[in-house]
Amino acid sequence: MSRAARLFTVLAANLALVGALVGIGAAAHSLGLWAEGIDDLADAAAIGVALLAMRLQRASTRRPNGVSKATRYAALVNAGWLLVLTALVAAGALDRLVSGAHRVRGLPVLIASAVAALTMGAGALVLGGDLDDEDDEDAGGKLSMRAVLLDTVGDAAAAAGVAGAGGVIVATGGQYWLDPAVALLISVVVGYHALRLLGKVRSALRT
Repeated sequence: MSRAARLFTVLAANLALVGALVGIGAAAHSLGLWAEGIDDLADAAAIGVALLAMRLQRASTRRPNGVSKATRYAALVNAGWLLVLTALVAAGALDRLVSGAHRVRGLPVLIASAVAALTMGAGALVLGGDLDDEDDEDAGGKLSMRAVLLDTVGDAAAAAGVAGAGGVIVATGGQYWLDPAVALLISVVVGYHALRLLGKVRSALRT
């Protein structure tokens, strides 16, 4: 499987999960699923930037600086709106933790997050196959794939955390505070990486 095909496969899985997690999150009153969906959306954005870089690199050999700046601007836009979405979820999670957590339907949270964790785990295996290709001499491409792979593994771990919270809610018939707590944790992690990306892109655009 080619590098682009691997990226498109994982991108499609991410986008499908985003829609499912947001929809189920709304029905289950789960901020944890929403935060998980934003995490997957961040991964999809990173894959989109990687695909854009590959396409521009093939299309333009005369203006390498233009290719570089195009991908940097795309990353800047992605990081900016992801930061806004993350801040909204974090604010909602804090509000629930302070004012009292709403009732959360634990079973849909558990099932949806378990499926997401398995899907992202499979996606990591698909991406890892590219790194095992010893004939590939594109060091820059491998670095980009490694970054996407780490994001995908992080998504799987986040999904497993939300599934764990859902499992506790199902088992105890309560402990609803776990859902906004996990949502807040995921939001902080995604927000931190978005801020770091913003800083790196802004510095790169000045050069």
